[in-house]
Amino acid sequence: MELAGMASNRGRNLMNVADRAPGGAEFAVVLTNDADAPVVETAAERGIPTEVVERADGESRRDHERRVLAALEPYDFDLVCLDGYMRLLSDTFLAEAPTTLNVHPSLLPSFPGMDAWGDAIDYGAKVVGCTVHVVTNAIAEDGSIIEEAVDAGPVVTQEPVPVYEGDDRETLQDRVLYEGEFRAYPRAVRWFAENRASVDYDANRVTVDGDDGGRFPARLLTSGDRAAPLRYGENPHQDAAVYGDATCEEASVVGADQLNPGAKALSYNNYNDADAALNLVKEFDRPAAAVIKHTNPAGCATAETLADAYADALATDPKSAFGGIVALNRECDAATAAEVVDSFKEVVVAPGYTDAALETLHERETLRVLDVGRDGSAGDSGRPDSYDVTEATTEKKLVGGRLVQERDAQSLAPADLEVVTEREPTDEQVESLLFAWQTVKHVKSNAIVFATGTETVGVGAGQVSRVDAVRIAEMKATNDAEGKSPEGAVMASDAFLPFPDNIEVAAEAGIEAVIQPGGSKRDDQVIEAADEHDMAMVLTGQRAFRHD
Repeated sequence: MELAGMASNRGRNLMNVADRAPGGAEFAVVLTNDADAPVVETAAERGIPTEVVERADGESRRDHERRVLAALEPYDFDLVCLDGYMRLLSDTFLAEAPTTLNVHPSLLPSFPGMDAWGDAIDYGAKVVGCTVHVVTNAIAEDGSIIEEAVDAGPVVTQEPVPVYEGDDRETLQDRVLYEGEFRAYPRAVRWFAENRASVDYDANRVTVDGDDGGRFPARLLTSGDRAAPLRYGENPHQDAAVYGDATCEEASVVGADQLNPGAKALSYNNYNDADAALNLVKEFDRPAAAVIKHTNPAGCATAETLADAYADALATDPKSAFGGIVALNRECDAATAAEVVDSFKEVVVAPGYTDAALETLHERETLRVLDVGRDGSAGDSGRPDSYDVTEATTEKKLVGGRLVQERDAQSLAPADLEVVTEREPTDEQVESLLFAWQTVKHVKSNAIVFATGTETVGVGAGQVSRVDAVRIAEMKATNDAEGKSPEGAVMASDAFLPFPDNIEVAAEAGIEAVIQPGGSKRDDQVIEAADEHDMAMVLTGQRAFRHD
């Protein structure tokens, strides 16, 4: 798409669009009504032709617009972009030109006029922004201005911008330009360049193909309130803060009450690990406990009692659990608290605590005790309703953007498993395989989990080679687990097993049943290896990667 730009001063939005070329749009020409406007030089530096059409003394608005149209006539363009063009345009221009866009430094219809920033500050607004809109006629037949028609054309897009304490007109103006207009204007141009935007002048409305909301809208607007400044980020040289969403109904470490205010506040890494631990125990209806280190499970288990679940989880790898994060999916009782304080932990997260449990936990002055119950009543399973998954998507911030995906809510049943080996798993093994699958979802890929019953035996996390992950799980189960053994255990792999060597190592460790997605071009070889070792194998048909 070819553009015609019109500006009276710097034309910074036009140059931003030129530099970004949204949707492949390029400027055929930039016109100004002031020969001294800096935009003439900045456009020329980019190789963009320029035209100057100043308004002569006594020249009418419409006569000037006719000369503007004449100056633009040699150029081919499909869209006109105004930026600080200090002349209201009449139907003399608009009827002859293609669709014409302008940007206004407020969220129209709020604060129209020449001093939107000052008006917003005087009003005490907490959010301002900018509006890219289609320009429509605001000039009467006699040449007078129709005030209510100024900046009243169909809205293409808007960008909100916060107002901070201590902002003045200049700081707010800069924020609206660089954080608002520099995002919104290229977006609007891209929509037109991609033929996605349609203008209905009669309805005063712009529609954009695909901009229909849903879980993954064409525009993602997020807002958060700073919950707390942090001492530092992942490392002491990095500043950090945590932001919260007050509308979140799901149990969250961000909104948790810290029940021992004498302990240090949570660090960046504490929040990250506590969130990972909490999300893992939300998987299970039975009493569950998890110990997390660097967002990976050092151990996880379910049992008849919470204390037994914690003991089984800890026994998987007590060495790695030192200084870890504990998460529970039941109210913490005195017996579980006594187990927790028996070794050094950074944080414990639970949906409530008995008075006796708190008395025990407070013996560890450095232990951060988080209550994430959010007053959620216990359901039939005894697990708080607040542990139900209500946040449907997850996000990861990237430099220059963010990834958004559906939450991995897969929860398999025995009927979902395809047995592909001569040996079929026993009912007990199926229960263990499903437990291992729900757990491996929370282990960084490449991920391997060994399990017996509903407790982990060994975890191999975050390896670039899957067979190395198997070896690490075997090593952890053999060397670090207390009272456990890989002999007779089951194995979960978060993605397909690409080579039979994974089965060879697992068989040497004593694994008797495997759950994996399948889908490798060597599935036949992998299944054959399992049969050779009299091993049961089931396929899920879906993988469980976790990369962040």
